[in-house]
Amino acid sequence: MPQLMKWIGILATLVIIIIVPIYSWTEPSRQDKLLDNYYTDAVLASTDLYATNCAVCHGAAGEGIGDTPALNTEAVHVISATDLFKVISRGRSNSLMAAWADEEGGIFSNSQVDDFVTFIQQVNWEYVEARVDELGLTPPQVIEMEVSEGMLAALSTLPEGDTLSSGLLVYADHCAACHGTNGAGTIIAPAIDSADLRTRPREEIVDLVMNGVPGTLMTNWGNMLPPDEISSVVDLIFRWPELLQADVEFPEPKLMEIPASPELITQGERLFNIACKSCHGIGGYGSPMAPAVVNQIFLSETPDAAIYQIIAGGVTGTLMPAWGSRLTDQEIQSLVAFLRSNESSAPVILPPILGD
Repeated sequence: MPQLMKWIGILATLVIIIIVPIYSWTEPSRQDKLLDNYYTDAVLASTDLYATNCAVCHGAAGEGIGDTPALNTEAVHVISATDLFKVISRGRSNSLMAAWADEEGGIFSNSQVDDFVTFIQQVNWEYVEARVDELGLTPPQVIEMEVSEGMLAALSTLPEGDTLSSGLLVYADHCAACHGTNGAGTIIAPAIDSADLRTRPREEIVDLVMNGVPGTLMTNWGNMLPPDEISSVVDLIFRWPELLQADVEFPEPKLMEIPASPELITQGERLFNIACKSCHGIGGYGSPMAPAVVNQIFLSETPDAAIYQIIAGGVTGTLMPAWGSRLTDQEIQSLVAFLRSNESSAPVILPPILGD
């Protein structure tokens, strides 16, 4: 018996001598494989969620759209996972970045937010772009007012022409979609080429641009534009007649009058699923992010022009962005047509009752 125990001890020692080095050699590889599998699973789980909820603002390839930042950059890649988790979970104040964690009023669990962090920092964006396109969720291209070299040359002949050129570029990027490419106003915002407007004190107009106009679609640009850009666009407003005298040729405003048709409604439904569903919910019945818009009460009390204004100009103080610079008139009208087509069958959805 002692001899048997001796041999068992020898064998156990040999097993340890042989197995431990093998384990030490293979374990890192096994751990790396498990980590790779985790990254792969996180990316795959998040890609379709990104396509449905995020691509409309951050782009099909994470390139960013308009004022929404890009995600496919080295700066985002090296940000700490903790900080990125906080941004996704809680959103960012004074921006269109909503809080996406369910405990913050969003729609994603903490584990899904964790997966998004991994997704953003590990994903191949070409794959994401292809998947977004495959799902038919590639966002509409940004529609911008173009400032031609001829316009800038005409402005250079005026006193302080550089300031006017700066103001015109700011106007083209941020104001023309609502106030018109020629300053004459649109159905969603008044003219800024207005003699009445120019009779008001300059500081009043600066305050209006910086703080917005409560109860209207005029948002507070003080959170988004630096003071010098606001000053230059206000100068532009006051000196607009000089632009006309200098023969600055503004682009003709493109207004489309398209009656609702089955084709327009179908286009609007597809666009709604790309741009609106992530906040307003499947079928437009609302979500924790935004209210129901396929809603008997909303549709019966809101005329088409008002719905158009809400889509184009956004709603100050909410997560509803201004789509006027990103969608054509036809695309916005298609959304109105789609929503209106649901009026007869839409459920009655009462707004949430807020606590005191």
